[in-house]
Parts: sequence; structure tokens; C-alpha cells
Amino acid sequence: MAEPAIARSILRPWCVMPKTAVSLRPRIVGLETEYGCLTATPGQSGNVVPQVRDWIFAANRYGLIDRHDRRWDEPAGNGGFLFNGGRLYLDMGHVEYCTAECATLQDVLRQDRAGDRMLLEALRDLGLASEVQFIRNNIDHHSGATFGCHENYSMLRHAPFSERNLLSLLAFLTLRVLFTGSGRVGGASDGSGGPGVNFQISQRADYIENDFFEWVQQSRAIINTRDEPLADPRKYRRLHLLHGDTHVLPSALYLKLGATRLVLDLLEADDLPEVALLEAVPALRSISRQPDGPWPVTLHDGREVDAVELLRQFRTRANARFRGRDAETDAVLALWRRVEEGLAGNRESLIGVIDWVTKRHLLEAFRQSENLSWNDPWLEAQDLEYHQIDPDRSLGLAVADLNGPWGENLDDPKALTTAPGDTRAARRAALMRQIAERGTLAVVDWNYVAEAGEDPTPMLDPYRSG
Repeated sequence: MAEPAIARSILRPWCVMPKTAVSLRPRIVGLETEYGCLTATPGQSGNVVPQVRDWIFAANRYGLIDRHDRRWDEPAGNGGFLFNGGRLYLDMGHVEYCTAECATLQDVLRQDRAGDRMLLEALRDLGLASEVQFIRNNIDHHSGATFGCHENYSMLRHAPFSERNLLSLLAFLTLRVLFTGSGRVGGASDGSGGPGVNFQISQRADYIENDFFEWVQQSRAIINTRDEPLADPRKYRRLHLLHGDTHVLPSALYLKLGATRLVLDLLEADDLPEVALLEAVPALRSISRQPDGPWPVTLHDGREVDAVELLRQFRTRANARFRGRDAETDAVLALWRRVEEGLAGNRESLIGVIDWVTKRHLLEAFRQSENLSWNDPWLEAQDLEYHQIDPDRSLGLAVADLNGPWGENLDDPKALTTAPGDTRAARRAALMRQIAERGTLAVVDWNYVAEAGEDPTPMLDPYRSG
């Protein structure tokens, strides 16, 4: 099959063909979640968000606030690193919470849930819980703004990033929206959702503009090509993804991260299926706008193939190569197959498992009971309630299927204050606690800690925990 004539100048930094490199250690994963803020008083979030940030870092409660400028857009006091290995800061008016570097999916989920609990605790302690809520979503129905959930995956520097492999990866990241979408009422406020779009699979699809692009702020892309490893650049690169939705259901997050890790394992083994879409961004938007299916996509050679069938090629390849490797891999593969079969057959079997299916089911039941049209503002309000971080209010968490490793010990209190013990996050957190005890000035970053008067401690190896 001839390879598409894509913009090779964009891909050149990534397209290398060294010997096949396969990681023998678990792939490190981290999430960055931007939270929406609902307030009883218009404009109140501009005051609340800094209050919450300051509460988290007051008297080193959960971490050390930055006492230095990080970049032009992150002045001193804008945020800081947390004792659980993560980071919290303000980004364009949003609270952004980053998990620590995690080597297991369960650690990512527990760390992710810790961010919700931290914010909820702050609101309650500040006496704001009755008038302010944080939500895990990606759109503002009123203004049309979007905010993200970014995924980060460690990769070997010498992985075989041929154009063929990149196009296969692009295809997977496009098609996985069928199990990673969180669902939304309507389309983008600029009309890009098209006429008659009542419900979409993905919250972010309308806002993705490119297949490959380097700068996040200038053009959102499916694959961000910025080379910022935050680790030893001779050994590692970091795949930074920003096109995915924020999840409410733990099973959906577990599958998104787990399936993507397996596909990256296939890439490093140079064993990806040969799949190249004709146009990835239009395919992403087309799938998102067809919640009833079917989901045909056009390949570069002109053939039209069902998206579920293409995803099956990635799963069966991963199953053949990695099944039996460890319990986590087998759990991901089993969940992936279950979801694949549900998408192809009985979609109602995925209620409580996949966010968009679950949300649509709940909203449709509510719409019929109240005799509403899909463009009724009440439905948009219920859409937001699905994403509440408070378990007592979240429509999604109320029906979550927790029967799997994704549901085990999710609310472990240690995740609020303790970093994963098998990555460099533990080492960074230990140094931070020493700095807090001494009360000294320090610069803390993902890949080094520099205490005043001392030589910087580099952390270029993401696996070195002590």
C-alpha cells in the first residue's frame, strides 16, 4: 500500500528507523485534567479558583507552592508540586491537576480520583460546597469554550517511528473515540457540529483541527509532535495527547489508557497493523456525530471499512503478542473485547462501562420522562451533572460498573499524600518533604529538584524511585 503524502516536514523529527526497540519495563503514564467550575453567582469562579489553589498549598497542606516563575505564563504562586507526586496549578482560569508518573493503571486511576477528592475537600472546608462545584468535563455549553484532558506516555527514543507506524498510530487514536468519548449534547457553538446534531460521542472532536501539529495553543491535533521528554532525551520521548475526553467512569479511563499503552507496545515492537486513514480529522468528527452508527471510515486506498473492525485488528494483534504477560494486560484485553462486542452488538451492555453510551442512556430516559427536545437547556444542565466530582451528585458515578481492577480501592486515602513507589515521583516527593521541614527555598520540576545552596538533584530516569 502506498503511504499517504502527508506533511513530512511536520513528521520528520519523529520519523526515524533505527533497530526495533522494545521496552522491558511498564510504560509510565500520567494525566492532566482541567476542571470546569460551576458557580451560583456569575463570574464567581474567578475568585473561587485561586482560593482553592491557595487552600491546597496553605502551610504546605498538600504540597509546595512555586516560589519562582516557571514560565512567562506561570508566575510565582500560580501552582506547585504535590506530596503525592502530582502537580496543581491554574491554567487560563481553570484548575489543572496532573497525576504523578505512574507505572500501573490502578495507580493512575487512584491518583486521578485523588484530584477530585482534593478539590471537593477544599470546597467543603472553605464553606463553598453549596454554591460551587467542580466538574470533570471538556466543554462550556454557554460560551462554547473547550478545556482538555491530556494523556502522557513514556516512549523509547529509538522506537521505530516510521511513517507507516505513525499513520497506524494515528488511525488507532482516531478510531478509539468509540470507547473513549464522554458524550455531549449538541455541537460546537460555532456551528461546526452541523445541523441536527443532538448528541455526539465525543466532547473534543469538534475542536480538533489537525492530525499532526507541534504547538498545543495554535492548533489542536490528534498527535502532538512537540518533543519534550521531561526525562533523559537520549533514552526517552513523551507522547503527549490532547484530543481525548475526560472520563467519569473508571472502566472507560482504564480502557483508554490500557489500550493505548498496548498499541504503543506494538509500535515499539514494530508490529502495528497496516492501517492508514484517508483523512483522520474528518473521520474523528464523523464518528462523533453518529452515535447510532454504523461507523464507516475511508482508508487511504479508497476502501470503506467499519471502524469497529479496524479497532479489532489492533486488539487481536495486541492479544496475540501480549496476552499472558501480566494481570493488568489481560484485564485490559478482556475489557477491550467486551467493549468491542458491545459496540458491534448490544450497546446497552456498556451502560456503566463506557461514558458516552451511559450518558446517552441517562439523558434519553430523562428527556422522555420530561417530554423535552434535545436542544432544551435542561438537557445541557443534566449533561454537566453527569460530570460532578461529588459522588453524591454525579449521574455517571451513580451507575458505574466497578466490577474489575478499575474499581479496586479507588478512594485510597494514601493517594492524596503518597506518591507511587515505583517511579521517580516517590523520590521527588521525599525531597519535597525534606524541603518543607527545613523551610528552605527550592525549585521543583518534573525532572529535577534544586534546593537553595545545594547542587540540583537530576531525575532523568523516570523509573528511579529512590
